[in-house]
Amino acid sequence: MSLLKVENVSKMYGTKRGAKQYQALNQISFEVFEGEFIGVMGASGSGKTTLLNILGSIDRPTNGRVFLGGVDISNLKKRQLAEHRIKNIGFIFQDYNLLETMTLKENIILPLALHGCKVQIMEERLRKLGGDLGILGILDKYPYEVSGGEQQRAAACRALITDPKIVLADEPTGNLDSRSGRALLELLSQINRVYRTTILMVTHDVFAASYCQRIMFIRDGEIYHELYAGDDKQQFFDSIIDVVSVLGGENQ
Repeated sequence: MSLLKVENVSKMYGTKRGAKQYQALNQISFEVFEGEFIGVMGASGSGKTTLLNILGSIDRPTNGRVFLGGVDISNLKKRQLAEHRIKNIGFIFQDYNLLETMTLKENIILPLALHGCKVQIMEERLRKLGGDLGILGILDKYPYEVSGGEQQRAAACRALITDPKIVLADEPTGNLDSRSGRALLELLSQINRVYRTTILMVTHDVFAASYCQRIMFIRDGEIYHELYAGDDKQQFFDSIIDVVSVLGGENQ
């Protein structure tokens, strides 16, 4: 079943009378299905970050529409958008985006607290997710007291705590070493498999992309190519490298 539907989305920056116009996205259309783990790749300036911002309702398209769970989020008012982001979208960022003055526990439950959730419900969800993600023992620590991998696990827990319709991950392994990066990718795969959480991940890392079930490649604001994972993981990995090499440029 289709969860996210993007219809002819374009994004222009600048004004006709002011700065020179720049088209970041050009008539992009695609669907993401429930329970899918999809990757988005493209060279620097290809439009993938702009796309992620629009899907996360952080930015609005110049033209086109975005539907999440059948709701057209393109036309939501400011207050509706804020509520929509808290309830329906989980974010995982490259730099974790954890507040240093709060413990990991306080960071994780913050979205629920902002939504007026009952303390008992917050505690129950945190206990279940914290156990599944292996961070129950560090919840009382501050971000600067734990490793980057542990911070990113806490960020993943925060993204899931509201039981969102979709998780948007922006270069989630970008600040991690290879061991922590692999652990996070395994964690995301587990989250996708066990919770059936729909994940859309922007990445420049071929290894990270190989964990996805489908990859969309963006070039000059348009969908250039798509790859689907099969049973042969090595073949999928090699195919990703082939497309990236054709795209050229700095793939980040």
